[in-house]
Amino acid sequence: MRRRLFSLLQYFIFLGGGIFLVWWQLKSMSPEQEIAFKEAFTLANYWLVLPVTIISILVYVSRAMRWKLLMEPLGYDPSLKNTFAVTMVGYLANAAIPRLGEILKCTFLARYEKLKVDKLIGTVIIEKAFDFVCYIIFIFITVIIQIDVVGDYVKRSLQKITISSGVPLWGKLLMVISTFLLIVIIIKILFKKFPSSGIILKINNFLTGIGEGFISIKNLKRRRAFIVHTIFIWAMYMLMIYIGFFAMEGTNHLGIKAAFSVLSLATLAMIATPGGIGSFPFFVKETLLIYGIQSTMGTAFGWLMWSISTGIVIFTGLIALLLLPYINKKIKNEVSTNNTIKNL
Repeated sequence: MRRRLFSLLQYFIFLGGGIFLVWWQLKSMSPEQEIAFKEAFTLANYWLVLPVTIISILVYVSRAMRWKLLMEPLGYDPSLKNTFAVTMVGYLANAAIPRLGEILKCTFLARYEKLKVDKLIGTVIIEKAFDFVCYIIFIFITVIIQIDVVGDYVKRSLQKITISSGVPLWGKLLMVISTFLLIVIIIKILFKKFPSSGIILKINNFLTGIGEGFISIKNLKRRRAFIVHTIFIWAMYMLMIYIGFFAMEGTNHLGIKAAFSVLSLATLAMIATPGGIGSFPFFVKETLLIYGIQSTMGTAFGWLMWSISTGIVIFTGLIALLLLPYINKKIKNEVSTNNTIKNL
């Protein structure tokens, strides 16, 4: 009961944060900005929604296929139809309540394919741990390929902080390093003093899960296919944003490097609030400011991309939820027919 109340409180805090960001962004606009914001949506090229939608569906199919690869060492071979359908149901649930989707898709797949839920949850943990490391690598690549842009932005930001506070740059850096070292020392002390604490156990389990995840990936029967799917997924996410740039007049000059940056921050936004509500357009706007895109245009582009991705998840997720019983009834009938033919 206590854990459930904590989870609900956590959810409402994150959701409230997202709603506040929505209100704050819309409220802070001047009348002129509101007009420009509406015009950005009015003048958007919605024909580009079609290729973005197709790419998005391909990404979810690829994710379902990659999940199947993780199940192979367990001796599981669920149908792609079921795996894709429950994957979409999971994303639909996550749009409302974070992490509910992972449990829900494992429960649904276990029910329809007669599998064990706990083992399926293990594969999801491995998948998430691997995606987390891939995300860190992606951020590193983003910084490396445009070190000049990122470097200038960081330099300008540090100069603003120095001017506003009156503290020299070397003093700021010393404070940051000292704070970081202090946090590391405090964490080490807490880990030693409270080894049985619930929070510390969760952190340990998470770090252990990452390690075990990579060890289990070595044991995959088709490791190359797993890596190919992972590269495809991240490449398609980036392509969606790149194509999206051409949907608006104010962003159609942006290139692949900007798409890298937007994807890096947009992914973080999806973690920050349920389904990225509020935080997604805010993070996108802040990223595009680096490339000289006006605040209003950046916010409009963020809302456009969020609306498309969320709309796809809701529509496809609901269709998958409705079709799951029908799909499995059909599969059951096919299996029954095949068994009858064999017996004859």
